[in-house]
Amino acid sequence: MSEPLLDVRDLRVSFRTRRGTVTAVDGLSFSVAPGEVLGVVGESGSGKSVSMLGLLGLIRDPNATVTGQVLFRGRDLVTMPDKELRAIRGRDIAMVFQDPMTALTPVYTVGWHIAEQIRAHEDITRQEARTRAIGLLEEVGIPDPARRVDSYPHEFSGGMRQRAVIAMAMACGPALLIADEPTTALDVTTQAQILDLMRRENAGGSAIVLITHDMGVVSRIADRVLVMYGGRAVEEGPRPAVFRTPRHPYTWGLLDSVPRVTGPRLRRLPAIPGMPVSPLDIPDGCAFAPRCRMRHAACTERPALAGDRQHRDACWLPTDDRAALRREETTP
Repeated sequence: MSEPLLDVRDLRVSFRTRRGTVTAVDGLSFSVAPGEVLGVVGESGSGKSVSMLGLLGLIRDPNATVTGQVLFRGRDLVTMPDKELRAIRGRDIAMVFQDPMTALTPVYTVGWHIAEQIRAHEDITRQEARTRAIGLLEEVGIPDPARRVDSYPHEFSGGMRQRAVIAMAMACGPALLIADEPTTALDVTTQAQILDLMRRENAGGSAIVLITHDMGVVSRIADRVLVMYGGRAVEEGPRPAVFRTPRHPYTWGLLDSVPRVTGPRLRRLPAIPGMPVSPLDIPDGCAFAPRCRMRHAACTERPALAGDRQHRDACWLPTDDRAALRREETTP
């Protein structure tokens, strides 16, 4: 196997608050191979976005602390000087931020945003950058790109803004694209178009980290799945294995809450009981234990992410009994 493009080891992101230190990401480890699509899933507040912002050095809060190792092509991003990190961001690693409505500066044109991204990393003229921006807008499906390149963000619809943000991210041909909820608040037709864009980018050789809470989106595009809860990884494995034989009760809940298009119609979709855990109140043991119907005495200790190299989970339940326990859990 080739060396991973991105190798994250024991990443921790914490914040000093009036109530004490809050750990938003607690010992997260994962890797992304060249050309791979990793889907990172979990409820809001599970640490998906803050982990990616932390590994890119984009958390500027003076009360924040980021520790661990983030090896990109063998170089540690956590200890890298900011000047060198700025040269990597946008060129080698690009990020599509969560809200396209606020990701663009309203007083600059869409074309300016894309051209500025290119000129920050390449020694080309303004006209050459503008020409590239028009080509990128055409590539992501913006109609009449030669005219719309001079439009302001408020003149674009939500779907068009999302495409423009993706065009910015694709501008320098990054080796790794991090997409944070790229299809949230978009209609299903536009969602399909955005996912097609990402597939084309992946086919061109870029690895992708897709952050989402939508298991349906992950099932369509991801090669591997990382499930997060309470700032921790609770399950990781190839997409077919995670979807067909999920091992962690939290993953069971995420998958069971997805509407089915076949089989008997349910009167009500199953829901995970309780509320997502607050970073201020994460228990010492399993973070999911307060919401888990399968919890037992061992859950007072924190489980490690364990299993074979391909499919791992962090749960104390007996491995051989998981399928039967899931059937018991879902039986009304």
